Amino acid sequence: MNLFNAVILGIVEGLTEFLPISSTGHLILTARLLGILQTDFLKSFEITIQLGAILSVVVLYRRQLFTDWGVLKRVACAFLPTAILGLAFYKIVKKFLLGSDKVVIWALFTGGALLILFELLHREKASAEERLSEIPYSKSILIGVFQAVAIIPGVSRAAATICGGLLLGLKRKTIVEFSFLLAVPTMLAATGLDLINSAAGFSLTQLTFLLTGFVTSFIVALIGIKLLLGFIKRHNFIPFGIYRIIVALGFLWVR
Repeated sequence: MNLFNAVILGIVEGLTEFLPISSTGHLILTARLLGILQTDFLKSFEITIQLGAILSVVVLYRRQLFTDWGVLKRVACAFLPTAILGLAFYKIVKKFLLGSDKVVIWALFTGGALLILFELLHREKASAEERLSEIPYSKSILIGVFQAVAIIPGVSRAAATICGGLLLGLKRKTIVEFSFLLAVPTMLAATGLDLINSAAGFSLTQLTFLLTGFVTSFIVALIGIKLLLGFIKRHNFIPFGIYRIIVALGFLWVR
């Protein structure tokens, strides 16, 4: 890896973190295109720079995160299932799933097909939950269960939580914003756990790469969030489902 690679991966992370297309999957496939060897450091890099994108949520949604106790309690409830399952499967995911092109490609393809099918069948009800602070706690926990599926690279945390929230009767804008907020404790925990286990072995050069990717993803994600919120006012997620399938087929073809 070099600084150029770190910047490119940071841009990819910032653009894809909040879209239903899997940022982790795109990082793995981008690293392959760049010819970066799959090492433990690269896996840690791919986890850590996601926190940079997530910090953009802290900046844009600081009022809800720091002053709205009702929203915070619901985010905490949704985080619990992910925390439990993430701790349980952390070693398996990092050792066997992160870095696996095959897992990412099939998760992208299957997720794309399911996303298209979901959008064709889903109809938002007039009674759909609109206020973040009024989401029932039971639904918050279930959203966390949906998010936990995204420990599989290529599934997409955003797709899992958003589709889960829509199934549970939330308005699209509401679950998209809830997905943003839920990403904060999720990625703080994931990054913290990985750094505790791995950071001692990083060189100064590797730490420089981490910081570069982190800052790049933060800046790009600030723009990405605003673009996504504007997009969902006029469109559904079928274009993203089609995109996922095209990317998966493209990588299957060049394998």
